[in-house]
Amino acid sequence: MRASHTLGLLALKPGLFTAQGRDASGQVWFDDLGVATGDEAPCAALSAPPARASRRHASHKGSYGDVAIIGGAPGMAGAALLAARAALHHGAGRVFVGFLDPSAPALDANQPDLMVRAWDSLDLAAMGVACGCGGGEAVRTALPRALRAGALVLDADALNAIAADTQLQSQLQARWRRQAPTVLTPHPLEAARLLQRDTAQVQADRLGAARELARRFGAVVVLKGSGSVIAAPDGRVRVNPTGNPRLAIAGTGDVLAGMIAARLAGGEDALTAASAAVYLHGLAADHWPAGQPLTASALATG
Repeated sequence: MRASHTLGLLALKPGLFTAQGRDASGQVWFDDLGVATGDEAPCAALSAPPARASRRHASHKGSYGDVAIIGGAPGMAGAALLAARAALHHGAGRVFVGFLDPSAPALDANQPDLMVRAWDSLDLAAMGVACGCGGGEAVRTALPRALRAGALVLDADALNAIAADTQLQSQLQARWRRQAPTVLTPHPLEAARLLQRDTAQVQADRLGAARELARRFGAVVVLKGSGSVIAAPDGRVRVNPTGNPRLAIAGTGDVLAGMIAARLAGGEDALTAASAAVYLHGLAADHWPAGQPLTASALATG
């Protein structure tokens, strides 16, 4: 059954805002019936619009951080370029692309602002890094170095590689001990691999799965999907209210990874950066002109 409206009493339930609940509930109404919640803390919060960033006149490209995108294995250069373009258009001062395909082009003709470099020549400790976009099997070679980066977003094939390698998992967990900002952006299947479960179990308790991943790996986790869930290692959980089915196309996850990396490079903490980027990513889809198809490349530069 799909309702046109759902009335929530006393408290709003997380299931109204994520997974199949968004389709089933329709427009949500709420009435607390005048009952105070007392000292009971909510299990999650809805993400709010991020504060609008302002730039000082007396600033330069170095004021807004450097981003490195490591990905683009043979046949998948586009994923790395999507992430890089998104980082640039989301405010990063400089964006470097480290392709994992040695034969990849040395220039993005449609976005010449991007700087292509050998991935292992970049000073990752001083950058916001997104690793894994179109990484393929080649990303395994880059991960040990990427896991020593200053601020890090791990996406796609980087997550699959970590799920299959306990040594990489230990290196990821070590980032928490040295307080290095880290964001993981799994879709449900990638989350299931990391948790050694099946996708149905993840989707049956999206908040619990995201919270467990965050606690296990000491990272902020964005469990993507309808009503993306953002969880921090300290137990805080947010559910994103923006976005629509237009985002269900290839490449939009790469765009999100680049957006988060840009915010990390600009100095935001991991939870703030992830929550804001997810919110704005979905909002762009919500505001997309009617009748105009959304593509990942347009989303990255829109």
